Amino acid sequence: MTVTELAIKRPTLVVVFFSVLGILGIYGFAQLNYELLPKLTAPVVTVQTIYPGASPYEVMNNVTKPLEDAITGMEGISNIRSTSREGVSFIFVELEMNVDVDKSLQDVQRRINQVSDFLPKEARKPVVSKLAFDEVPVLRANVYSKLQSKALYQFVKDNIQPLISKLEGVGLVQLLGGEEREIQVNIDMQKVKAVGLALNTIVQSIVASNIDFPTGSIKEPENQYVLRVAGKFNSLEELENHVVARTRSGGEIRLKDIANVRDGIKEITNINRLNNIPSLGILIQKQSDANTVEVSKLVRKELARLEKAYSNIGLKFDIAQDNSTFIMDAANAVKKDLLLAVLIVAFVMFIFLHSIRNSLIVMVAIPTSLISTFFLMYIFGFTLNTITLLAMSLVIGILVDDSIVVIENMTRHLEMGEDRITAAIRGRNEIGLAAVSITLVDVVVFFPLALITGMIGNFLREYALVVVFSTLMSLFVSFTVTPWLASRLSKVETKESKGFIRRFSELTEKLYRKLENYYVSILGWALNNGGKVMVLAGGLLIVSLMLPGMGFVGTEFLPQVDRGEIIFTIETSPGSTIEKTNEITQKVEELLRKQPEVVKVFANVGFSSEGFLGQFQNNTAQITAILVDKNQRNVSTDEFGQLMKEKINTIPGVRVTAQPVTLLGTSSRKPIQILVNGPNYESVYKAANIVDSVVRTVKGTTDVQLSSEEGKPEIRVEIDRDKIAAFGLTIAEVGATLRTALTGNDDSKYTEGIVDYPIRIQLDKFDRSKVEEVQNLPFVNREGKVILLKQFANVYQSVGPTKLERENRAPAIYVNSSVFGRASGDVASEIRKKLENVKLPPGVTFEFVGEQKAMMDSFRSLLVALLIGNAFVYLILVALYNSYLYPLVIMFSIPLALIGALFGLAFTMKTISLYSILGLITLVGLVAKNGILLVDRTNYMKFEKGLSTREALLEAGQIRLRPILMTTFSMVFGLLPIAVSTSAGSESKSGLAVVIIGGLLSSLFLTLVVVPVVYQRFDKWREAFQRIFKKRKVTAAELPD
Repeated sequence: MTVTELAIKRPTLVVVFFSVLGILGIYGFAQLNYELLPKLTAPVVTVQTIYPGASPYEVMNNVTKPLEDAITGMEGISNIRSTSREGVSFIFVELEMNVDVDKSLQDVQRRINQVSDFLPKEARKPVVSKLAFDEVPVLRANVYSKLQSKALYQFVKDNIQPLISKLEGVGLVQLLGGEEREIQVNIDMQKVKAVGLALNTIVQSIVASNIDFPTGSIKEPENQYVLRVAGKFNSLEELENHVVARTRSGGEIRLKDIANVRDGIKEITNINRLNNIPSLGILIQKQSDANTVEVSKLVRKELARLEKAYSNIGLKFDIAQDNSTFIMDAANAVKKDLLLAVLIVAFVMFIFLHSIRNSLIVMVAIPTSLISTFFLMYIFGFTLNTITLLAMSLVIGILVDDSIVVIENMTRHLEMGEDRITAAIRGRNEIGLAAVSITLVDVVVFFPLALITGMIGNFLREYALVVVFSTLMSLFVSFTVTPWLASRLSKVETKESKGFIRRFSELTEKLYRKLENYYVSILGWALNNGGKVMVLAGGLLIVSLMLPGMGFVGTEFLPQVDRGEIIFTIETSPGSTIEKTNEITQKVEELLRKQPEVVKVFANVGFSSEGFLGQFQNNTAQITAILVDKNQRNVSTDEFGQLMKEKINTIPGVRVTAQPVTLLGTSSRKPIQILVNGPNYESVYKAANIVDSVVRTVKGTTDVQLSSEEGKPEIRVEIDRDKIAAFGLTIAEVGATLRTALTGNDDSKYTEGIVDYPIRIQLDKFDRSKVEEVQNLPFVNREGKVILLKQFANVYQSVGPTKLERENRAPAIYVNSSVFGRASGDVASEIRKKLENVKLPPGVTFEFVGEQKAMMDSFRSLLVALLIGNAFVYLILVALYNSYLYPLVIMFSIPLALIGALFGLAFTMKTISLYSILGLITLVGLVAKNGILLVDRTNYMKFEKGLSTREALLEAGQIRLRPILMTTFSMVFGLLPIAVSTSAGSESKSGLAVVIIGGLLSSLFLTLVVVPVVYQRFDKWREAFQRIFKKRKVTAAELPD
């Protein structure tokens, strides 16, 4: 007894089985979280080290290089990249794909610990962590209240920040802008010089006199007491009156005699505004394994609770940005497309089957397959994201394929006069091999995608496995549920039936019969003119393959998604103060707020970001503009950015770049990144400028700049070693004194209640504002003699790099460029051609990295998956048909899909991207189905019924035309909502839909003609070979012994 017979004869078994699957599926769906994309884990370990006040060269030589040397040689490393900025070192350890990231992180930490003691004592402990792309800002809010700015900052830091940090799933909570309290000890250089005190002596005196010191305990017969020396300053007056030293005559030198002590705020390094109103910003990131939507809900709920709890101080939160909004919009848009696809497919079923009953039987395959898939998604740890939901939208057409073929064949048996049960069993069994074939073809095409590793591994794995799960389940449904329902509900519509449905069915059936007759006549002509058909098909294929080379179809890694958010990075001249940068930023904000497309503008002055990293710099600012919905404006976000750049560049003293916010919600890296690597920075800078000039000549490039540029003003102190030795000073003493004078020392804390505030000891602002004043900085040697800096050092102004980068421990600079008006892959190809003819300094090389490298690596992996998928398809067909020849006939349908796919991309102005290549791989399984249906029926008519090849092909074409049209049109019309969608995130998935629709349509029209022609040719060759082989056997047998 077959599975189909068992399902028909024991329906309760089917009901119970699918009820269990349904319950499990509903449970799994309830457990699934919403995310934008599958979890992306980069095999990268980062090392961040703070070295306050150090120049990029000092950071590189004293921190970055020792750490790089310690890490180098570790197993599993593919690349080491570092950036040394003012005061901070970043090292990125890129690992090989098969390496355990957690284990590598521990290895890096162990190696770092071995050299940490040899780093400068002013450098903080290196922080080792994994780079997680999903640890991105979830929500950004601005805080307002009746409190003064300084009091508000402390209130939020002490009361709000800890509460938000404790919420489940919340990672980093960062405060932006505001005024943070600190106790300032501003030393008067002239007074210090007059009394002969060294700055470090003052620091040591304050630190040593501002401590609580536990000394032990005292035991009495019945009690025990802890003895503690309470030595902390209790008030600012106490600090002012602190005796820091004595004169030679024994007089007291109090702190207030040489310095001004004030309760002030930290030096402003960051200014935050929303719609031009100064505010304190809160940036909230999620943990790597947390769900964005759930974290956002928890944070919003907590913020609402805090507003009520602190209504007495007028606490208010204004949500400036919430990434969960876009995630839900994108997910809901795909769900809407999915529902629309189901309705469209149902209508297509009705048109061809002329029966609401039969249409509903076919449509049952969709919910039964999808609900079961939800449980498997839960088991495998998937989420409801745009990729898995896109896979479900795509699979709608696939799910009904098996049931379409089965129900169409059952209906044909009913029309032959068989009863429902017999028709269901015979119809299912007759078409069984073809149904298994078309399902296994889908499975083997998608399965290689699930094995791809690297950055896009999870991305493709979830897409592929959702399709595989659903497709296998639909096959089982077509063997059980579909024939069972058909055996009870199917019926042939009779002429006596009346009403609109009957009239509509008759009309569509007449149209179909005309189409069928027309097709049979065309097929007959094609079989008589096979050569012309092959030349025509071959010509179309060649022309389509030429489209990318002719510039009609561009290439890019991922299509730019229009989120309606764009980040303008403002740069003033290197060395500009934050006040100057803020003044210019306000002009840009005002300009943006006047634009009708802009809803909200929030600015962060003194902050710049590079992908996932943020760095405070006085000459930079970031302004984020939130635009109205894309359906309510006439320009894309990218176009808006270019238009605004032209206006902003009219403001003197500013350089601006515009980068749309990416799908992940971060500032996008520039799509063109060229690494220039060499033996020394001089030759690398020279080569980078040559590459920069070449890039600027290529059409489509914009915002071209080097990652590191000379021009940042700095004061250099060159010490004469002989003189400093003669004066009895050391370089360490000089360096420590300079750091205290200019940056300040905040080792000591002022305690008020339970809160510690830093005590910053440094020179008065006036004494550190000019080079001349720095030259007169006093030092005191062991003899008590006052020596000025200019007596043993040359102090002068110079310029230095903004940062120093290294690639695998060699000097490096990146030439970066945005792209506008062209596909980034085309721009990169043109740049690459031009650079091949450019002569660079000896030892200097260049290579494309970033998006272009990711694109090439991903495309290479997808190409391998495509070739493996094709090989698997052929092998599956060989095994099913026990023939090496007929599967080749079916494989001819696959290249025909390329014609429509590439013409579709050219017509809709889409690019070859990760999504469109994914569509091409999907096409392999879809178009092979048409060939399978034709060849399977032809073989049956030829070998079982004894028809000639031509008769069998004509008969098979006529019989299989309806299921081929049904499966193709259900897929095409099911994908139309995705192809034409303008919803959130639609730009990424529309290319995939266009490729599949174009490929299916070209495959439909060409496969119905080309495959029979190829079959006929192959059959003639097969017969010819058999005759030759038989003749040779006879000849050999007649030879005398």
